[in-house]
This record gives sequence, structure tokens and C-alpha cells, in this order.
Amino acid sequence: MANNKKNTKENKPKFSPYWIYGILIALFLGFQLFGNSSYQEINQITPSDFFKYLEDGDVSKVDIYTNRRLAKVYLTDDALEKDIHKSSKPTSFIPSATKSPNYTFKYGDLKKLEEDIDAAKEDLTKKPVVKFEEEDNTWSNLLMGILPFILLIAVWVFIMRRMSGGAGGAAGGQIFNIGKSKAKLFDQNTEVKTTFKDVAGLEGAKEEVQEIVDFLKFPEKYTTLGGKIPKGALLVGPPGTGKTLLAKAVAGEAKVPFFSLSGSDFVEMFVGVGASRVRDLFKQAKEKSPSIIFIDEIDAIGRARGKNAMSGSNDERENTLNQLLTEMDGFGTNTNVIVLAATNRADILDKALMRAGRFDRQIYVDLPDIRERKEIFEVHLRPLKKAQDLDLDFLSKQTPGFSGADIANVCNEAALIAARNGKKSVDKQDFLDAVDRIIGGLEKKNKIITPSEKRAVAFHEAGHATVSWMLEHAAPLVKVTIVPRGRSLGAAWYLPEERLIVRPEQMLDEMCAALGGRAAEKVIFNKISTGALSDLEKVTKQARAMVTIYGLSDKVGNLTYYDSSGQNEYGFTKPYSEQTAELIDKEISEIIETQYQRAIKLLEENKDKLTELATVLLEKEVIFKDNLEKIFGERQFVKEEIETKQD
Repeated sequence: MANNKKNTKENKPKFSPYWIYGILIALFLGFQLFGNSSYQEINQITPSDFFKYLEDGDVSKVDIYTNRRLAKVYLTDDALEKDIHKSSKPTSFIPSATKSPNYTFKYGDLKKLEEDIDAAKEDLTKKPVVKFEEEDNTWSNLLMGILPFILLIAVWVFIMRRMSGGAGGAAGGQIFNIGKSKAKLFDQNTEVKTTFKDVAGLEGAKEEVQEIVDFLKFPEKYTTLGGKIPKGALLVGPPGTGKTLLAKAVAGEAKVPFFSLSGSDFVEMFVGVGASRVRDLFKQAKEKSPSIIFIDEIDAIGRARGKNAMSGSNDERENTLNQLLTEMDGFGTNTNVIVLAATNRADILDKALMRAGRFDRQIYVDLPDIRERKEIFEVHLRPLKKAQDLDLDFLSKQTPGFSGADIANVCNEAALIAARNGKKSVDKQDFLDAVDRIIGGLEKKNKIITPSEKRAVAFHEAGHATVSWMLEHAAPLVKVTIVPRGRSLGAAWYLPEERLIVRPEQMLDEMCAALGGRAAEKVIFNKISTGALSDLEKVTKQARAMVTIYGLSDKVGNLTYYDSSGQNEYGFTKPYSEQTAELIDKEISEIIETQYQRAIKLLEENKDKLTELATVLLEKEVIFKDNLEKIFGERQFVKEEIETKQD
């Protein structure tokens, strides 16, 4: 009952002073519209009727307004008792102190009216009072003149109060609060359910972030030996690896005020707004210290200064960055305010922002390894109704190179696929289909493809499988399909190693396997097609990386033209001469051509097995590792994990 009473009170409309303004304006307009004109429209008579009533002695007074050509007629008390005049009693909508007329009439010539009234009065015993005057509408005219201005001022005051946050708008959301911070505050009154238990993997990053939380909870533990609390920590890593999730866990664990916003929240069309918002953000954080500020996607305002000369000297983004640098470590010091930031573009951030004293710690959040992927699967499988025999080790091996966000997507897609097929639980096959769906795209079994094209695709994919089976360092095959999927006509899944370093022979074997599809077309049909586009793109990038980045070419030597700092991102000149450019192009071409000829030689030596494999693929459309073992025998080289390649 108490809740119902409370809800009833909350549902009642709140009193506003604008209601009074509205009522007064309505009364004034009603008076103007009805007070003066209502009676004139209802009890208006003709001059002949007036003279008849005058001759009968029914008129006690006549007011003639010369400026309006209007006459107001007032009847005697005896006349009001007559049946003919019973409807003439005035009924005004608005109370008035003055007596209202019984009749009104319009006249033409004032002089003729005056003569006719004088003539009619001569025969009367009790003569009526006749007044000639001009009607004074000074107040009415004045009010009507200033009413539009009153309305404009009222509307202007209303809008200004709304824009200045007077109607309960959030700080930063109104025009007069545009320089206020737009950060969301999470404190003990705000329930944040994410904790470090919800962050799977990322052990190193989690440990460093947990230490930051301990700094704020128990500062004496670290400051008794003379140490200082770090000013900030920068979370760096590829998209989807869990940087923002770590920040959410900090907000749930810290139990101190946590200000969260994006780097783009500082950006505004007005000059100086970004710097003003930075000042207001740190002011709020200092007032609530100890506290944490989290800036997601800080590269929106933290790009290196002076990169774009076309923007002019008064760049708003640079002004915002300058203010951020000053607030983090300037002349004034911040006590117990730690800044967390996240980005996947650390290479473009300003050096002054990255230095010690501002972001003391750079925490790299990398893609999860096989053990971490298993932990991430455990987290995302909690809400799913999974099969009892589901092997998490198998799932983690199926997803090399997947980020945490990718794994979450795999679990969701698997649940949707299982539901689409009417299953009661999500099993192993659903997860395999989900991986295929995410990497390769949706199957297009109804795509129109001619028999000759289908045969070419089958030999192309069989060429990949054959070459990869024969080479030591190439990733062995798991599955091959010629069912169109996404934009590809066929796809092959392989098992690569998760290497930390790559040797030249490993890169060359991978390039040879990638060129196996085009080589098979050449060997079988003595023709080539455009189906090898993705293969050529892959091997060209690998060969260029070998020559220009990793220094794996004997002719070019131990040189690299890769700049990890990103300082030459906008450069217009190459870091090598024209002669070196020709040498690089020639070396890249030779590496690719050598591996292409190597693939052709392998396939010519195993042409019968290639044909047999392509025939099985045409028949079944999908083949697995077992089919290759029946044709080629046991593979001599053993690998462990899965990657996907498309054509």
C-alpha cells in the first residue's frame, strides 16, 4: 500500500509557474474575445428597432461612441418586465463592475442620428439620457500591443531555463553546461555487477589492474616505503580482447568513484569545449578522490600533435590533448586520481601522453592463447544449455587467433544454430558450424554454379589439400568444402602452429600451399582463372613482408623498412631508392614464382591422387582428414591447431 501511495504521489503532475502565466493569458484573451463582443453579437438591433423602443418610453440611456459608430442602449426597469425585452438582460462570461447594455446597434451618419433622437425625445414625458463620447480602450490596446512581447519573453525564458539545465537536465546535456564533463559516475550507490571473476584469461593484465585497485583501497601499504601511486595505466591491444571489460571489472571492484567516458565525448563543434570538459572532469574526480577516470578509445583525442598541417595552428583536438596532458601531470599535482585509458592504436598516440608520469604503465592485452581461450569459453558457456559431452579443449583448439569477443560470438551463434535445428542442447557440431559461419560466412547451397566451374573449384581445393599434406611446415588439412560460403566458392580449414617466431622455410611452405590451388588448375586444365585472388593476395603480402620487414631476403640483406613508431604514416616518400625498389619487386616476384613452380612439380608427381581426391570432393562436397589418409596414407608431419583459409 505504501508503494502504491508513493507511486500515486510521483504520478501527480508537478506545479509549474508557467501554469499561472497560461491561465492569465487565457483569461485576458477570453475577456478580449468574449467580454466585449459577445453581447454585441447576441443583442444587436437595427436603428429602426431602437427608435421604436425609444418612442415607447423603454429607453433610459443611450451611449453613442462616435469613434466606433456604435450605440449602447440601456432599458428602464419597467421595460425589462415586458415580454419583448426579457431576452435582453445582459449575460457576460466575465464579471464586470460596470453595467452592461441591453442592446447595441450600428449607425451610419452621426448628425442624422442626433437629429432623429432629438425629434423622438420631444414627445416623451420622461426623456432618456443621451451621451456622445469616444470609447477609451487605452488599457486594452496597451495590453494587446505588449502581449506579443510578453509571449516572446515568456517563451525565451522557458527555453533558456530548459537549456541551462533548470528543468533537471543532466550536466553537459544542455547548452549552458556544454563545457561540463559528460562522464558517467559509478560509485557505491551504482550497482556494477562485473568483477574480475568475469574476466577470463588476461592473467598478467588482470594482475596489474588489480594492483591499481589495491593502490586506492590501501594506499598506506605502498606509500609507507616512499613509493607513489601511479598516475595512469594504458590498456593496449587488438579489438575485442577485453580492454573495456577490464575497466568494467575495475569499476565493480574498486568501491571508489569511477568516471567512465569515451575519447569522442570531449569532441564538440564549439571551440574550447574539449579543454573545458577535461578541466571539469578532473575537478569532479579531485573532489571525490580517491577516484578512477576511464577514457575509452583515447586515440580520438590523443593523436600525435603536428601530424596534420592542414588543420591550422588552433586545432581543437590538440587543445583538448594539451589540457589533458596538463591535468595528468602539470604544475599542479593530482592526489589519489588514477587515469585508465584503452586504445587499439597506441602507435599513433602522442609521445608526451605515453611518457612516465602520465601513463606510468602500459598494459598489453593480447589475443588469448589456447589455455585462455578455454577459460573464456567457460565464461560464455555458463548461460547456455550445452551438451554433457562437450569438450572445451577441442573448442579452444578450433579457434586460434580468436579474441574474447569472437569467442562470445561463437557461443551465441552455436546457440542460435541449435535452436534453429530444434535441439534441446548445444553440442559439438553446433560450435563447428558456428566457427564456419563466422569465418567463412553463410552457406549458399542454392547458388547457381555450372558443372565446369564446380569441377574447377573442386580441383582448386584439392590442390591446396594435396600440397599442404606433402609439405612439412604447411598446415595440414582438417576439412575442405566446395559448397559456396559467403563470397567464396570453396573453403579449406587447416591446422597451423601458434608460433612466436617464424622461420623462412615455414613461410615458404605456407606460400607454396596457398599457390596449390592455381597450380592444380594449371596441371589439370592447363588454364588458370580468377579463383586464386585471395591466395595471390596472401602470398604477395607474405613475400613483401619477408623482403621489406623481416630481412629474410639474401639479395636485399638484413634491412627492414618497417617503422613501428608510426612516425612515417603520412610520409610521401619511400625509405629506399628507385634501384632498391626495383630489386625488392624483383625479389618478391622470384620468391612467389619459385613456390608456384614447386607446387606444380608436387602436383604433377601426385596427379592421380589429386584427381582421385577431387572426384571424392565432387561427390561428397565436403571431405575431412580421413579422406586424405585413405588416398595419401598417414601424414608424416604432425601439427596441433586450427586455422581457416578461404578462396
